Amino acid sequence: MSLDPDTLAQLLETLRRFVDDRLIPREAEVAESDEMPADVIAEMREMGLFGLSIAPEYGGLGLTTEEEMLAMLILARAAPAFRSIFATNVGIGSQGIAIDGTEAQKARYLPRLASGEIIGSFALTEPDVGSDAGSLKTTARRDGDSYVLNGTKRYITNAPHAGLFTVMARTDPDQPGARGVSAFLVEAGTPGLSLGAPERKMGQQGAHVCDVIFRDLRVPAEALIGGIEGQGFKTAMKVLDKGRLNIASACTGLAERMIDDMLAYGLERQQFGQPIAGFQLVQAMFADSQAEAMAARALVLEAARARDRGEDVAMAASCAKMFASEMVGRVADRNVQVHGGAGYIRDYRAEQLFRDARLFRIYEGTTQIQQTIIARQMIAGASAGKRK
Repeated sequence: MSLDPDTLAQLLETLRRFVDDRLIPREAEVAESDEMPADVIAEMREMGLFGLSIAPEYGGLGLTTEEEMLAMLILARAAPAFRSIFATNVGIGSQGIAIDGTEAQKARYLPRLASGEIIGSFALTEPDVGSDAGSLKTTARRDGDSYVLNGTKRYITNAPHAGLFTVMARTDPDQPGARGVSAFLVEAGTPGLSLGAPERKMGQQGAHVCDVIFRDLRVPAEALIGGIEGQGFKTAMKVLDKGRLNIASACTGLAERMIDDMLAYGLERQQFGQPIAGFQLVQAMFADSQAEAMAARALVLEAARARDRGEDVAMAASCAKMFASEMVGRVADRNVQVHGGAGYIRDYRAEQLFRDARLFRIYEGTTQIQQTIIARQMIAGASAGKRK
């Protein structure tokens, strides 16, 4: 159910103040320490950020897709690590349960995810399996009333802090590709689960990823999402459609922040007796960035509205994610260029945001995977006579 306009406006203004007053001033601290301050996480919990998308009956705010994207456009103005700590609960960490989980699974986990009591993590990628998710090797063997999981997951966001993992594993070794894949809910602390050391990354310090290893880990049959084998890949694709919109909104929000930064610096920095914002080649960078960010925002919000109408948004989500993630990289590069030498110095944040932005073109499906999805959707539509 949509919020009324006044309530939505109040929520967005509250989020904007939180970003400007509490998050952006602490970006350097988080980048240097590679840790998210406990008091910031506590504030996020109090504000309900972990439950933006979770239904009110489970303790969340129950935002529509469009409302969630509007919120993310604001929250993403801060360095991406801040968003990362709660975004898995809003998106891939909870949506598999919300979309395809049993009533018992929803009642057990969604309230704890909405409150931020536990952090959710989505375990799909493996050492030899990234974009080709249908080839995953982690197995889940049925043994009486339980499943026994074995395998390794790689680059799993928020894994060092997670209380609950949504795990994709192969339940039918005789079924090739995606058809033999199922989704399981695995709680942290389950015997047989271990974590690798957190990875040292190019950017997004404060957002942690690591390997998740399963060695003869036993979960009850009730841990199978939806109680149906072979549905895991379908669940993952539903989750990733929305996740890609979320990433696209994050890219757009960060781009809008960097446009503000480069404009402010351009008006302040003097060369040849005038602000550099007065030079046409600098103005071209402003204009290109603004036009591209506006286009990305339009793509995100139109796809979000379509999803709220119940439409299939697989192609729209991929278009938004592809365009916005490529766009934010260009804006990040221009931001460094406008700052000149200062853009290479940490105190000005341009270099940090440049490094942070690079990851968006990789996770939730690389740009090349989005191109493949879009093209296949186009071909299928044309073959069916549905091309518009």
